[in-house]
Parts: sequence; C-alpha cells; structure tokens
Amino acid sequence: MDKFKIDSHKYAYHPDHSANVINYIRNKDDKQYIEAFKNQHPLYMELSPVGACNHRCTFCAVDYIGYNSVFMDLEVYKKTIDSMKTKGCKSIMFAGEGEPLLHPEISEFVNYTKIEGGIDTSFTTNAFKLSENFVEKSLSNIAWVKVSFNAGTSKAYSEIHRTKEKDFDVVCNNLRYAVEYKNKHGLKVALGMQMLLLPENQETLHDLCNLAIDIGLDYVVIKPYSQHKFSNTTKYKNIDYTQYLGLEEELKQYNSKNFNVVFRINTINNWISQNNERYCHCMATPSVWSYIMADGEVYSCSAYLLDDRFKLGNINEATFHDIWSSERRMKHAHYVMNELDINECRVNCRMDQVNRYLDNVVNEKIDHINFV
Repeated sequence: MDKFKIDSHKYAYHPDHSANVINYIRNKDDKQYIEAFKNQHPLYMELSPVGACNHRCTFCAVDYIGYNSVFMDLEVYKKTIDSMKTKGCKSIMFAGEGEPLLHPEISEFVNYTKIEGGIDTSFTTNAFKLSENFVEKSLSNIAWVKVSFNAGTSKAYSEIHRTKEKDFDVVCNNLRYAVEYKNKHGLKVALGMQMLLLPENQETLHDLCNLAIDIGLDYVVIKPYSQHKFSNTTKYKNIDYTQYLGLEEELKQYNSKNFNVVFRINTINNWISQNNERYCHCMATPSVWSYIMADGEVYSCSAYLLDDRFKLGNINEATFHDIWSSERRMKHAHYVMNELDINECRVNCRMDQVNRYLDNVVNEKIDHINFV
C-alpha cells in the first residue's frame, strides 16, 4: 500500500544520475567520470526558506540551531534556480530548520521553482500557515505536502508540538480546504500527515487515522524517532520500538483504494538493528542530495548543519552551480566516501535507503547479479 515508496527509495528510477555517481565511485581517476560527477547536481534538495518556527516540538532535531528569524531572499533564490536548470536536480522539498510557510513570499518560491526551473516541489510543514491564499496560488505546482501532525487528539498534539490546543483545529481546517480545492480542480498533489511514534502519542494512533480519512487525506505516515547527534533533546533516545511492531498489521484496517497508512516497518527494523549489516561508507553525500539553510549556506547533509566539514559555500556569494562543481565539494566527496566514520551519523538518516542501494550495486553484494 506504500505507493509512494515512502519507506523505501526511488533512486533506482533515475539510472542516468545513479550511473554517474556509481561510475565516479568505481573510477575515481578517470577524468571523464570525474567531470560527469563534478557537474551533475543533486537529484533532490532540501531547502529552508525560513529559520524561524512557530512550534517547539518536543522531538525537534534542529533545536541546536536556535530558530533564528532568517528569511531567504527571493531574488537570490531565483538565481539559484536559474543556475540549476537542466543540471540534474529534479526535486526540492521546502522544510528545514524552520517552518517554510512562514515566508511571506513562499508562493513565489514554489511557482518559480516549478514553472521557471522545471523542478518538482514539495513541503514538510506543520501546516498552521497553510492558508487559502497559498493553496489557491501554489497547490497546483506542488507534488506533495506532508504535514507534521504528531497526535490524534488536540491535547496530545498541543503537548508534543508545545503549542495551543486550538492549533489542532486550525491545521485540520486548513487541510480540509486544501483537499476541497484539490478535488475541485482535479490536482494530483498528494496530501498527508506524518507522525513520529512516541510514548506520548501511541494511544492516539487510531484517532489520527480516522481523522485523516475524515479530512480526505491520501495517507498517514508512522515513523520512528531517530536521535540527532547535535540535538539538545535526548528524552526519546532509547525508545524500544520492538513493542510497536504489531501495529503494522493492526493499522492495515484503514487501508483502502484512496487512503493508506504507511507504517515504516523497514525504517523501524533498521532502527532496532542499528548498525548490523549497515554499509561502511556514505555514497549518497555529496552526490544524490544537498541542503540549503535560510541564510544561504549550502551543506551536503542535513544531519551536519553548522558543521564546517559539510559546508560547501553560500548562495549569497556564489551560484549553486559554482559551489557544487567546486574543488571544495570534490575534496569533500572524497572525504565522505572514504574517510568519514558513519558511526558519527544519524541512524536512519534521509539517505539511508539510497546508501543501502548504492552499497549493493557498487560492492556487488547481491549474488548472481548477471541473472537479471
């Protein structure tokens, strides 16, 4: 029922991009493959238009950054998109260290990305600012909106998001309008909720699923918490997810032709097993994805924001293409792929499934690969 492959990856559907990455890893001294890797942009990018956030979730991984009231300049962003055209980037997710919908010009960000850049857009948001104006101006240019909605009751929601209980109803009403607008105009955008499974919200799971169906959403994602290495929050560090494995079967009752619960069993099992049978090197960074902070700083990985080892440049000072094709990024690629100790890394990071795929291909870990 996971038709969007949320609990997996889709990198295998981009053979041209992956071929350049794999050829570079296998042939690091070949100028042809070096140039192809050097000039190919990340397939996927995460970008934070705003550093500030209107919620203070108990599980926030980027609390160490400080929720700074920094707003990305629209014209700088447009130049960034212009420098990325036709160089490999296919998608941008607006999320980040802040709440993306707080940016007053966020519709312009979305529309320029899709219309002028030809790049797909999406959002991870708390949806408190998912206004009718934004929906009407930009929903047609968005592939999906995943709402961080971490409980099925207003009381538990307000305690986890550390906000007012009335925000629960505000977000639900915003989503109802988005669903109504989507259906009225025949849009393909997928609208869903995502809940981090925590001790404080596990008893509201069924409430959440029923609520999502009532609103008319496409899916609900249930995923495990993953401890960020730099976060000030450690209260969820040692959650035992083995006690929740039976929920996968229990929640199947809500699946239908138009709605499904994505219980991230693969991610949970990887969390339980931790480093068992894990790849030894990260190959997805800095090749498959990248991250741009609200202040314009470009990082190769969102798990290492503010870590100078992963900082590649700033779009206020240079074009994204110049940053990505620079010697600094190439030296960084060598470091990550050969020297970085992945025990430093966050378990179940964004690129975990992609790294498992690349590891199998590059190191030929599947037997009898020639028998397709």
